[in-house]
Amino acid sequence: MENLILLGGGASLVVAVKLGSPPAILHWGTGLPDDVDARVLKALAGHQGGPGSADVFVEASLAMEAGLGLLGPSGVVVHRNGQDWGSRFVVTEATLEGDRIYLSCCDDHTKVGLTYDLRLDAVTGVLTIQSALTNLGEGLLEIAECATAVLPIANHLTDIIGFTGRWALEFQRERVKRFAGIYLRESRRGRTSHDGLPAIILCSDTTDEVQGEAYGLHLGWSGNHRMRVDSLHDGRVFAGLGALLGPGEIRLKQGQTFHAPTIHAAYSRDGLSDLSQRFHAHVRSQILRPETRAKVRPVHYNTWEAVFFDHDLGRLRAIADRAAAVGVERFVLDDGWFGSRRDDTSGLGDWYVSADVYPEGLKPLIDYVTGLGMEMGIWFEPEMVNPDSDLYRAHPDWVLGLAHVEQVPFRNQLVLDIARPEVSDYLFERIDAILRDHAIGYVKWDMNRDISHPGDHQGYQRSHAQVQALYALLERLRVAHPQVEFESCASGGARADYGVLSYTDRIWTSDSNDALDRQDIQRGASYFFPLEVLGAHVGPRRCHITGRTLSMAMRAGTAMIGHMGLELNLLEESETELATLKEAIACHKAHRDLLHTGNLVRLKISDELMGMGVIAQDQTEALYSIAIMRSQVQRLLPRVLFHGLDPDMTYLVKLVWPTKFRSWSAGSSVEALDLTGAGQVMTGRLLQEVGLGLPLTAPEQVLMFHLRAHARLIA
Repeated sequence: MENLILLGGGASLVVAVKLGSPPAILHWGTGLPDDVDARVLKALAGHQGGPGSADVFVEASLAMEAGLGLLGPSGVVVHRNGQDWGSRFVVTEATLEGDRIYLSCCDDHTKVGLTYDLRLDAVTGVLTIQSALTNLGEGLLEIAECATAVLPIANHLTDIIGFTGRWALEFQRERVKRFAGIYLRESRRGRTSHDGLPAIILCSDTTDEVQGEAYGLHLGWSGNHRMRVDSLHDGRVFAGLGALLGPGEIRLKQGQTFHAPTIHAAYSRDGLSDLSQRFHAHVRSQILRPETRAKVRPVHYNTWEAVFFDHDLGRLRAIADRAAAVGVERFVLDDGWFGSRRDDTSGLGDWYVSADVYPEGLKPLIDYVTGLGMEMGIWFEPEMVNPDSDLYRAHPDWVLGLAHVEQVPFRNQLVLDIARPEVSDYLFERIDAILRDHAIGYVKWDMNRDISHPGDHQGYQRSHAQVQALYALLERLRVAHPQVEFESCASGGARADYGVLSYTDRIWTSDSNDALDRQDIQRGASYFFPLEVLGAHVGPRRCHITGRTLSMAMRAGTAMIGHMGLELNLLEESETELATLKEAIACHKAHRDLLHTGNLVRLKISDELMGMGVIAQDQTEALYSIAIMRSQVQRLLPRVLFHGLDPDMTYLVKLVWPTKFRSWSAGSSVEALDLTGAGQVMTGRLLQEVGLGLPLTAPEQVLMFHLRAHARLIA
C-alpha cells in the first residue's frame, strides 16, 4: 500500500493506492504530518466485520461502484444493455506531482476505464476533483449514474447545511441534523435552480461562523445535479456530488470518454466564515479569468425596473443623465430593444435591433451613454424563443420538447436546442454581430424558464448536452470578444455555480431588489461566492415583487455590500433621495477595493440584526455592515463583536453610513465616541471580545462602520 499525501492551507488529503485495488481516501480534513503511516491511519478507523454483516469489512472507494459489494451509496453505475454493470475499478497507475494526484483505474472484465485528478491548493486548502469514464470495450456503454467522487466525512459532524429557496428568495439555508439513511438534494430543472444550489456544508453541532469544524462541497455544474449524504449503519458517512443524468443521455462508443463536472471542496476547523474565505480565494485565483480580477467592478445601472418594455430614446437619455450624475459607471439596456419585443409574448429569438423602437439603431443611445463617461451593456436571452417570433416560424424544430406531450407553459417561452450546431451557430452570429457593430462592453445573459421536457427532435434527452453547449457558446463569444464581460442571470440566481462562473464574470443574485430580503439572499450567497461577483442593486422605493416600501438609505446601504448597481427609475426619485444615492455610490467606491478583495466574516448578532464584515488581507482595514431588519423586544440593541481583526492592532473606528446619523436619544455609543466625527481609537481585542453597543434607532436601516489601523501595540 502506497500512501499519497497532499498538504495545503492547513488541510491534508491522504489517498491509499495499491496497484490492483480500488483507490481509497484514508483522510481528508485537518492537517497531518507528511510522514503519516497509512497503516496506522487505517487502523485508527477501527474498521472490522461484525455479526449480522459481511465476514470481512468492505472498503469504500472514490467511485463507490457496484462491483465493490458495499451496500451503501452508489457513485458510478454503468452497463451495456443491462450487462457489464458490476465494475470494480482498480488502480493501474498513480502519480504524485506537486499539489496533484493522478489516478488511472480500470476494470478489465467490463472494459471500463476511470481516471481521477485530485488537487489540493497549497494556499486555500480547496480540494478540486475531476473524474472521467472511458468505454474501453465493444458496444455502447450507458452511464446511468456518475458521481464525480464519493468522499468520506468524519461521523462526528452531525449537522447538514443545505441551500434552498425560490424565485426572488434564493440562497436560503436549512440546517438539519444528519440522520440514518440518505440526505438527498436534486435539481431536474435544466439549470442549477432557485431551490437547489449544488452546494452543501457538513459541520458539528457547535460550529458557527467563527469556530468549529466544517466541510463545504460545491459542484461546478449548471444543469441537473444530485447531492447525497449517506449515513451507513456501520457509522461511516459519505458525501457524493455529480451531474444528474437522464435515460440514455450519456452513451459512449468504444474509445469515448465522459468527463464529470468538477467538485470543489474545502475543510475548516475555524468556523463557517473561514470556510467561505477559502472558497472566495479559490474563486478569485482559480475560477475567474485574470482580466475580470484585474478590473475595477463598475457601478451598474440597469433599465429593467425603470422602463420595462417601454423604450423611449428621450427618456433613456434623461435616465442616463441622472445615472452619470450620481456616479454610475455602466449603463445596461435590458429586455425590449429587439424584434417585435414590446412585451414578453413575442420577438424572443429575433436578435435584430427593432426599427420600430430604434429607427436609427442603438448607436445614438450608445454614443450618448459613452459620451457621459459610462460603459454600455445589453441584455440577451439566447437559449429561449417565443412561439410568436420569426425564428420559431422559420425553425419550429429547433426547440426542445416531446412530440407527444404539450409544452408546459412558462413565460410564453420555449427552449432552443442549442446543442444542435445550426442553432448555436445562429446565436453566435447574431450576438457576435451586435457586439461587433456596437461599443458594448457587457452582456447580461438571462434564462427565464426551466427545461420541462429536454428532448431533441429525435426524442433523445439533451439536458447534459444543453449545458455543455452553453459553455461552448459562451467560450466562443469570449474568444471573439475578450473585452466583453458576461453576467449569468437566470430569473435571478437560478444559474449560480462555479461551472458557469468559469465562463462569466458576475452573477445576478436575485430578481428581488427588496433590501430586507436582499440582506438574507446576499448573506446566503456569500457562503460560496465572493462579494464582487454578486450583483446587488438599489431598487425602487416600492418593490414591485414584495410591495414593501423602504428608505433610500436602507436600499443603498444594502446594495453597497456586493457588486453595486441601480435598477430604479431615477426620474421619479426626489432630489433628496438622489443626493443620498450619490453619497452611497461614493461610499461604495471609497471602499470598493476592500469589499472586493478582503476576507468576509458573517456576524451572528441576533435574529433581528444581520451583519457581515470585510477585513483587508493584512488586517489593517475593515468595513462592517449591520442591518437592523426589524424591531426587537429589548429596548437596547445588542453589542456587535467585530470578528476578524488583529487583536494587537489599534483601529480608528468611524460610522460611515448613513452619512447623517442621529440616535433616538443622547448617550449612544455613536455620540459618546464621536463616531460620526473624529472617531475613536480602540484595540482589535476590545472590538472583538467586548464589542460595540449599537445606537438606539429605527429598524429597516443599515449602519456601516469603517476601521483603519492606527498603530500596532508593542508587547
